[in-house]
Amino acid sequence: MALRKAARPRSASGKLETFPRGSILNEPRESTAKTEASFQRAQTSLGGSRFQAVSPVSLRSFSEEAREESSWLPEWLEKELLKGQQRSHSIGLLENILEHEGFRRHIDSVKSLRKGKIEQQVTLEQLQKLNTAFQELEKNGCKSLDIEKFKQVMKKCMAPHKTSDGQIQKLFMKIDCAATGRIQWDEFCTYMQLEYAEQGMSAARLKELTFSLPAVIEERSHGEPVLRICSLFDNTLVMTQEDGVISFWSPQLKLKRSKMVFEKPVNKKSKWATDFTVMTHYNKLILGTGDREIQLYEMSNFEPYCQISGLEVIPLKLDYCCTDPDECMILYGDDQGCVNILLLSSVGELLRMWKKLPKAENLPSIGIENAVLSPNVTYIRWKVHGDWVTQLHYYDSIKAVISTSNHEPTALVIGCTVGATNVEQQMKKIKDCGKDSKARKGPVIPRIPPKRAEGDQTVFQVYKGVKTFAFCKKNNLIVTGGMDRIIRMWNPYMSGQPTGMLRSHTAPVCYLSISAEDAKIFSISTDNTIKVSLYTIWDIVDQTCLFTACSKTSGIKGELTACHYTPGTRSLCVAADTLALLHLRLRPPPEPHLVVSHKEPVLCCKYNKEFRHMVSCSEGSVVKVWDFETGKHLFEFSGAHGGAAITCLTFDVSGRRLITGGRDGCLKIWNYNNGHCLNTLKREDKCAEVCDCTYVEVNRSRYIIAVGWDRRISMYFDSADDLHHFQKPQPYWQDDISCGHKEDILCIAQCPPNLLATSSYDGEIIIWNMISGHIYRKLHTSFPTHCAGTEAVDTSITQLVFLRTRAVKFESTAASLISNGPQGSVNFWSLFSGIPLTASFIPSRVKSHISSIAVTADDSFIYAADDDGYVYVYSIKDYALQDPEREPPKYVNHWRAHVNIVVSVEVVDEEKVLLSSSIDCTVRLWSLDGEYIGTFGQAEPWEIFTPASWKHPRVPYEILIDPQSMPIHPMLEGEPPVLQLINTEPSNVTLENSLSKIEAGALQEDKETTCSWGTEYISHNQQL
Repeated sequence: MALRKAARPRSASGKLETFPRGSILNEPRESTAKTEASFQRAQTSLGGSRFQAVSPVSLRSFSEEAREESSWLPEWLEKELLKGQQRSHSIGLLENILEHEGFRRHIDSVKSLRKGKIEQQVTLEQLQKLNTAFQELEKNGCKSLDIEKFKQVMKKCMAPHKTSDGQIQKLFMKIDCAATGRIQWDEFCTYMQLEYAEQGMSAARLKELTFSLPAVIEERSHGEPVLRICSLFDNTLVMTQEDGVISFWSPQLKLKRSKMVFEKPVNKKSKWATDFTVMTHYNKLILGTGDREIQLYEMSNFEPYCQISGLEVIPLKLDYCCTDPDECMILYGDDQGCVNILLLSSVGELLRMWKKLPKAENLPSIGIENAVLSPNVTYIRWKVHGDWVTQLHYYDSIKAVISTSNHEPTALVIGCTVGATNVEQQMKKIKDCGKDSKARKGPVIPRIPPKRAEGDQTVFQVYKGVKTFAFCKKNNLIVTGGMDRIIRMWNPYMSGQPTGMLRSHTAPVCYLSISAEDAKIFSISTDNTIKVSLYTIWDIVDQTCLFTACSKTSGIKGELTACHYTPGTRSLCVAADTLALLHLRLRPPPEPHLVVSHKEPVLCCKYNKEFRHMVSCSEGSVVKVWDFETGKHLFEFSGAHGGAAITCLTFDVSGRRLITGGRDGCLKIWNYNNGHCLNTLKREDKCAEVCDCTYVEVNRSRYIIAVGWDRRISMYFDSADDLHHFQKPQPYWQDDISCGHKEDILCIAQCPPNLLATSSYDGEIIIWNMISGHIYRKLHTSFPTHCAGTEAVDTSITQLVFLRTRAVKFESTAASLISNGPQGSVNFWSLFSGIPLTASFIPSRVKSHISSIAVTADDSFIYAADDDGYVYVYSIKDYALQDPEREPPKYVNHWRAHVNIVVSVEVVDEEKVLLSSSIDCTVRLWSLDGEYIGTFGQAEPWEIFTPASWKHPRVPYEILIDPQSMPIHPMLEGEPPVLQLINTEPSNVTLENSLSKIEAGALQEDKETTCSWGTEYISHNQQL
């Protein structure tokens, strides 16, 4: 496939988030374990030196500490402790005490897994003590504190809680991000304020829930407004309009069927509907009309079934509930503030009997006075509100009716259906019925509806009344909304004061719904003047607004008339001028056995030795901070570069500040421990993507150097005295302008004291003298002659690594720079000899592109990762020191670390581990021998010094099931399988032989041409 010029390789390739912890107002839990200074962590290497002096410690103290921590121990640590307890020990001998060093280290491992940041343990009282201490020191002339005085103040003010010097020192370093050695009270408060403010924002982001916008819009035929929307068991939506049109819609908002149930009268006013509900157990629709009727229709074909006529009032709001087998109740609220209840038994038989009655307007009809004469019908009417009923619903879970109105003293009432037995109340009821009731044999409908007894109802008074409400038994919560635009949260058993008030709407709240599964509240408000609707999601626990959408973003136009939330499809249906469906944008459920570090592809990561953190950045502009020793997630902030991907990162000399570069063309300097952006570095004219950056120190001056698609080397002066937030780059080097790179610069590498290397998309490498700004040397990458003119070859160089032990010696013949090259090659360059390219070999047997390179501190081993996720290890200690090499270096090992492109690998020499990240959204840790330690973000933490806690010998699940990782039987393939070639140790196989294996079966002349590629490649570059 031809490589197009416009295509660019991926660059070397925040909102804050932490795990929920106690706030500053919470008292910290004092640690029960006590660490003794004499028992420090042992050396990581096997056979490390033992301690020279130890204090006498009994095994009882070990076991006691183990029991204290046992409730939290990971499985691997429990096994290690059990192994240690199975041995017998002589406590009096020093040798046996030393043998328990490993056992003590396991106890220390527990503490390291449970260690927290000291700033998250500070209480309000302790913060006040710190303020007083700072003020006293300031009065004595000490306006800032150094590390020693800060330790004294913290230990004094944090008492009786134990704080270690290491914890205090780390806090000091986080506050003193400029590495001045002193901090002030203002700096301390700023750090703490940002820490806790971002934690609150982080908690909200963890619960983030949004609608997919714009909404799914479905046009509907012009007619009367939709009164109500209900959903059936299969999530089918049922809607009724004021003119009597009933329609069924699929969950995807596709019309199934509809019908006008009211017949058009002749010389008579049209009938109009007031509300409807679904009689699900009997497959009926219940419809209330303005003619004081309750009509029943077959749900399957909309055919009329029967009706109850002659009601004393208009049924404004309807509800239905099945209470027992073949028993139910129909409720309706009227314009007189009454709650009317029809208790029906033997429902099936009763409805069949009503269907046989004489018809009125093509409907079998029975008057309410005749209906209540049946022994299967009980009619109850309560005077509840001082204004008409705005909503009512019977909840079988609490055996009560909740009804609302705009009348403030009786805004919301929770009451029983039948009422408690009260002799005085019954006697008064009989007297009020009058003499006419004596002649009646059956039940009597009272002319004046009675009120419930005080003990039979709970009344909630709400300012300006209640227009809508929602109830959740699981959360024991009622939410109300109305004309005052405030959503109130109530405990159903406490009517005095609301438990919470949600303020965000700027218009009356017309709809509320509670999602018990997600613990979320959905609210909708409408402004009838400007016809703007707001769709808001609230969190029940935190009582915070999670999401808001206006009509412009949702695409919903017109006055809102009805809404309904369907839990089954997690969607909100809105009826206005059109029908709209808003689907919740849910996070995909995590796949079993699949662990990811980021939601988006990881583009860069780096180890910070000062704080022992690992920092990773993703394509979603998210920066995450991880504990290197345990793999636990410590901190994160998102939107670091707006919505632009973060392509590169580095640290300053002190390791306290993070520098990130993004596709927005900006560099940003962060105090990454609290997500505070300290400076923004950018050009004025244009903002091209930043591909790589580094931090250098030249002649006691410090600079941040960035390269990217602007094809220039941008240097920003780093000074603590510069108080400007936005900074511009220094003037460009003259050589950079006149004879610098002609294509996009993809990579940068530095070698103290003065060497700088950059590489570009066209395969050019330029070595710079950072002191003078002049070009020291240009290196050009070529490609095989037989490929020219037949297919385009990607010559871009995205990786540069200095062999610093060789470069600082200025050895004339030894290769001191490594780069990746075309067709999966790794090139060794000599900077001080006449023959620049001294060696070239292909680590991947399938010529997969090398995407990342790292070397050990002593330049003994090279770790090369490719686009297929493999990591190859070669020994280069004695490689390319003098004459050009025609053989590859000594093969050591290889393994598959990821299932996609590896964007970065880094050797952490102090701990003898390898850090790798990939666009497969994972960041992983390996031993230098390829043993799998773990993936950052996994549920169970590891202990870096305890191999028993590592995942080895297991491998990541996605690697295990990936087809490219599967073995291929040679008999099923016409040529040797790729993985067989990969797994073949190539220590004694030359480049020509390996390539000839891949090209087996080709013509002889093609084979000879391919085999001579390595020699041609080196010879061609030697001529340059």
